[in-house]
Amino acid sequence: MAIRMNKKPVKIQRVVKKVAVVSKQINKTAGVKEAFKIPNKEYTGAVGRRKTAVCRVRIYEGQGDFVVNDQAVGAYFGSIRNSATTYQQPFELVGAKGKFAVTAKVSGSGLNAQLGALVHGLSRALVKFNPESKTFLKAAGLLTRDDRMKETRKIGMGGKARRARQSPKR
Repeated sequence: MAIRMNKKPVKIQRVVKKVAVVSKQINKTAGVKEAFKIPNKEYTGAVGRRKTAVCRVRIYEGQGDFVVNDQAVGAYFGSIRNSATTYQQPFELVGAKGKFAVTAKVSGSGLNAQLGALVHGLSRALVKFNPESKTFLKAAGLLTRDDRMKETRKIGMGGKARRARQSPKR
């Protein structure tokens, strides 16, 4: 509860914040994990990387859900434009759309780099599963690791990676 003073000092108005009600609703849903359908079979695993993002991918043969960090893939990458076409691209090239259930753990970097790491890991897992699919994925450039990272800061450079020291004028 907070107390708000009006311009007239005689009148005091009490304001109840709505944050407490919202936080109770969030706590009720936070403890519940969604039930995803993942086959209990053997899996093919691979690691994909882009920038500093790392993704551990497991593909299971058979129908099932696509899960990233214990969330549906559409919910996890929902803020990225055209993300659905990006993470489905390896399956479309191989002709295996809807034939695999996928679980992935992603960490590091930002969402776009994590999406790139996921695609890289999916491509590598599909090649492990079926080596004949390598030609299609290699031609599309999905097996190439994108290693561009932020340049590290140098000592004595004023806190930036490429900043030069100030030279004296006289």
